[in-house]
Amino acid sequence: MKTEIRDTPDDLDKIQKLNRPKFNLIQPLVLLAPSGIWLLLLLVLPTLIIFQLSLVPNIRPGDIVNPSGLDNYVRILDPLYLQVILRSLWLALGTMAICLTLGFPVAYWIAQIAPQRWRNLLLLGFVLPLWTSSLLRSYAWITILRPTGLLNSLLSSVGLPTLELLNRTPAVLIGMSYSLLPYMVLILYASLEKLDKRLLEAAADLGASPTKAFWKVTVPQISPGITAGSLLVLITALGDFIDPELLGGASSMTAARLVYNQFLGVTQNWGFGSALSMTLILAVSVAIALLIKFGDR
Repeated sequence: MKTEIRDTPDDLDKIQKLNRPKFNLIQPLVLLAPSGIWLLLLLVLPTLIIFQLSLVPNIRPGDIVNPSGLDNYVRILDPLYLQVILRSLWLALGTMAICLTLGFPVAYWIAQIAPQRWRNLLLLGFVLPLWTSSLLRSYAWITILRPTGLLNSLLSSVGLPTLELLNRTPAVLIGMSYSLLPYMVLILYASLEKLDKRLLEAAADLGASPTKAFWKVTVPQISPGITAGSLLVLITALGDFIDPELLGGASSMTAARLVYNQFLGVTQNWGFGSALSMTLILAVSVAIALLIKFGDR
């Protein structure tokens, strides 16, 4: 007669501990050391230095750094500077809306309608402007939008009134949207390429109209891509300096230009410029944290 030997719970725990892989701290440290040192030297330490400078009022190059309070942050609440920050946010939101409106049809056509053999080539052609300097692209738009530029010459040739766009807000929106549109298209394409068409067919069989199927089936499937693309464009537009500087003129002061003036302009107030920089960093960090927390939902 055979006797059945059963392991007790204590024996099972011992077996699991023996079979559990040993954690080796050296291997992850070796793998993470290059990127960790890079982030420490080029991101963490500069940010800490900027934060320290933001606590010193009216500091200039060569002055002794003696943190003494939050006066620079209180100064940001001045209506003049709040207006600049709100204008920057408005330009970023407008750029995001334009890129989403223009980029979605392009990404949908490439991902779902264009032949498979042409998709990589179409994406390459759409990304080609990113291979040129952003400064060069802005000067190209100056050539197009100036009063005697290409756009007004074409309008005059067909008998239409000319447009005063350069050194105005519309020119900034055009330049920023042109620069950031490829990012939106690439992210939306990655989401639309994975679109489950069977759900669209099921919605059509159940009597849903194309419009209703789009909002009830397509948009929920690609909502992570829409969120990621919109947030990427918003963050990049919020910190853009070249397009507002070259296309907007004096009337389109933004937070990035204000920071530049505090560091390299006539005023040379590094403390206030650092406070503005930390405010932008905080706003971007909150946006990224919200994306990480609610993006999957």
